[in-house]
Amino acid sequence: MRHQKKINHLGRKSAHRKAMLSNMAASLIIHKRIHTTIAKAKALRVFVEPLITKSKDDTTHSRRIVFSYLQNKEAVTELFREISKKIMERPGGYTRILKTGNRFGDNAEMCMIELVDYNETMLAGKEEGKAKSTRRRRSNTKKNAVDKEVKPAEPDNQTAPEEEKPKE
Repeated sequence: MRHQKKINHLGRKSAHRKAMLSNMAASLIIHKRIHTTIAKAKALRVFVEPLITKSKDDTTHSRRIVFSYLQNKEAVTELFREISKKIMERPGGYTRILKTGNRFGDNAEMCMIELVDYNETMLAGKEEGKAKSTRRRRSNTKKNAVDKEVKPAEPDNQTAPEEEKPKE
């Protein structure tokens, strides 16, 4: 049974795992998107999202805490200067994992993990979606048949009296 075994050890000792997650988190923060295996991406999401939440409060204490995890000054400044401003209104869920298939060498499941507010293609699609009209079609044919029976064709009152007049 796996009671209270929440951490994925990723087949590494704790020091190696912490260093790897720190490096991957710094790369994610600097590059906004990285390619990795699904297991590492899920472990990285658990590691990096609390750090992004701490970046909303720009104090010396929170910067030092984040630096103790990342060990990368460039990543910390990027996180607190740019990323924290973009995600200020978001209550959580700062990362997205997109599966990309299997790796050729060992058939490992690969994915791309990215910061949600930095995907330009999805943000552009979201803006285009707002411009669409709100017309909808019914897909159920029974509903369409019932609507046609209920709504009989109404005659035009303006043209009907003129047609009934006899011509002289």
